[in-house]
Amino acid sequence: MKLKFTLNGEATSVEADGEMPILWLLRDVLALQGTKFGCGMGQCGACTVHLEGQAMRSCVVPCQVLEGRSLTTIEGLGSGRLHPLQEAWIAEEVPQCGYCQPGQIMAAAALLAREPNPTDAMISEQMTNLCRCGTYPRIRRGIHRAAKALRDEKP
Repeated sequence: MKLKFTLNGEATSVEADGEMPILWLLRDVLALQGTKFGCGMGQCGACTVHLEGQAMRSCVVPCQVLEGRSLTTIEGLGSGRLHPLQEAWIAEEVPQCGYCQPGQIMAAAALLAREPNPTDAMISEQMTNLCRCGTYPRIRRGIHRAAKALRDEKP
């Protein structure tokens, strides 16, 4: 099927099997490698992207849902510059192996879009992505740092 959608702010048209998971469309068809394969069951969150601004697990959603909609991946999060979350991740030295981090950042971005000043409890409740290395305390610090930077950016 021919899919027309917006990818990272750009109009995109691609031929693909509508049942193909969005993850494989991104990685295998569109050559965007930032979104990672983790479990393939929508549980770990390594494949988190934003569909119409909402965090979703791309490994379990068929690409046919993209038609006419907007998708943002880790490559498009900062709109040509590092997003405050990416800057916070660097400052807090969040990643160890780094494999889950694109999904962690995308989940955190969705959280901060809904809640500009999250509490630790909100972060614990909303951040359901798994990290094998256990960098959860640094992830939490990164989210708080980015939240402050985003609040400080607003006039």
